[in-house]
Amino acid sequence: MLAFYLGLLIVSFLVTSVAIVPFIDALYRVKFQRQKQITIDALGKRSPIFDKFHQHKAGTPVGGGMLIIAVVAILFTLMMTLMRLSGRSLVLVYPIQPEIGVIFFTFISFGLLGLYDDLKKFFGFQKSKFFGMRMSQKFFVQWILALISAYMLYHSLGISFLHIPFLGLIQMGWLYVPFAAFTIVSFTNAINITDGLDGLAAGILTICLFGFWILSASVLDTPVSIFVSLWIGSLIAFLYFNVHPARIFMGDVGALAFGATLAVVGLLLGKIPGLVIVGGLFIVEVLTSLIQLISKKFLHKKAFPVAPLHLYLQHIGWTESKIVMRAWLAGMILTIIGIWISIV
Repeated sequence: MLAFYLGLLIVSFLVTSVAIVPFIDALYRVKFQRQKQITIDALGKRSPIFDKFHQHKAGTPVGGGMLIIAVVAILFTLMMTLMRLSGRSLVLVYPIQPEIGVIFFTFISFGLLGLYDDLKKFFGFQKSKFFGMRMSQKFFVQWILALISAYMLYHSLGISFLHIPFLGLIQMGWLYVPFAAFTIVSFTNAINITDGLDGLAAGILTICLFGFWILSASVLDTPVSIFVSLWIGSLIAFLYFNVHPARIFMGDVGALAFGATLAVVGLLLGKIPGLVIVGGLFIVEVLTSLIQLISKKFLHKKAFPVAPLHLYLQHIGWTESKIVMRAWLAGMILTIIGIWISIV
C-alpha cells in the first residue's frame, strides 16, 4: 500500500502544481490580496510591530487554502469512488461513510468560515473598524462547528476513548464531545496564529502530516491514509510558492480548515498525546498569544514585548528565514518524538 499512497501524493502534487500559477493570477485579478491599509487586529487595534516587519508583503495574494481544499476534496472523492467501483478492499477502523463525513464536514465547514473572514478583511474592512470578523464571533462559530464534528466522532463513529502512552485506553463517555471540540478549536486557532511568516505554518503542518501519515498506516486506516497522502502532496506544491518571499498566502480559509482537520485526524487515530507533541510548535504559538491576551486584559500589561513567538523572535532580531528553517527542524524532532510516544 505504501506505493499506492506515494502515488496519490505525487498525483496531488502535480495537480496542484499545474493549477497554482493560474490560481495566483486569478487572485490578482479579483484583488484578493493583502493590502497596506489593513493593519488592524481582531480587537480593532493597530499592531505597529507587525506592520514594521510585514508591510512589505502588501499586495501578495491570499487564499491558497482554497486551492488546496478543492484539490484534496475532489481527488479524495474521486479516489474513494474509484476504489468502491473497482471492488478494491479497504482496511477500515470505522464505518466508511461516517468517517468520510466527519473529515469532509470539518475540512470544508472551517474552510468556509475562514473564507468568510478573508472576504470581510479584504472587501468589508472599510465598513467596519474590525479586521475581518470580530474575534468573539469567529470563536463562537468555531465552537459550534467543532461541537458538530466532535458529536459526529462520538455518535456516528463511536469514539469515546483517549490513548495515553504507557497506560492504554481511557474511556471518557460523553465527556469526549467537549474534549474533542476543545482540541479542534485549539488547533484551529493555533495554526491560524502560526501562519504569520512565509512558509512557517505550511511547512510545520507538512511535517506534522508526515507523522500522522505514518501513524495512519500503522493502524491500517485506509481512508485517513488516502486523505493525508493527498493533503501532503498539495501542501508541498503550495509550499514551493509560499516560502520566502511568498507569492501566495494560505489565508484564514486554509489556516482554519487545516487546523481543525489536523485535530480531527489525531482524534480519528486516537493519538491525542501524539498530536500535542507533533503539533507542539503550534501549541507554543497559541499559548504565547493567549498569555499575552490574558495579561493585557487582567493585569493591564504585556507579558511579552510582542506575541506570538515568531513575531517576538523577529522583534529581537532573528530574520524571517532563520525563524522558519529552525521551526521546521524543531518540527521534525517533535514529529519523531510524537510518533515514538504514539506507538509505545
